[in-house]
Amino acid sequence: MPALYSEVLLDHFRHPRNYGGVVDPDVSYEAFNPLCGDRIRIEVKLDQTTITEARFKGDGCAISTAAASLLTELITGSQLEAVAAIADGKLIAALESNIQPGRVQCALLPLEALRAGLKERFKDS
Repeated sequence: MPALYSEVLLDHFRHPRNYGGVVDPDVSYEAFNPLCGDRIRIEVKLDQTTITEARFKGDGCAISTAAASLLTELITGSQLEAVAAIADGKLIAALESNIQPGRVQCALLPLEALRAGLKERFKDS
């Protein structure tokens, strides 16, 4: 069974990758978890159908911060079609931690923000 907080999760929490904003983002969306107060904004720059830059900012627990950091690494350079197919379990597995049922929403908050932002951006397409 994976550790409660793996080295991967702790490293991404202590040293988040891609923290900050994107200049003139094509997608920008903030998700909020009212149960715990986590707030994560995902910003993405697109070149046609490829994500060329992904960053995040916000305030969250170790799990949501690490998940946002990992997510930005997973999606940078990816085609939108591949990004749209990212399953919840892929992000949770990337954390390499024993995420308890009550904390799954923390782990998925960045992915929720990304999905909602992409949906909003392409709603008329």
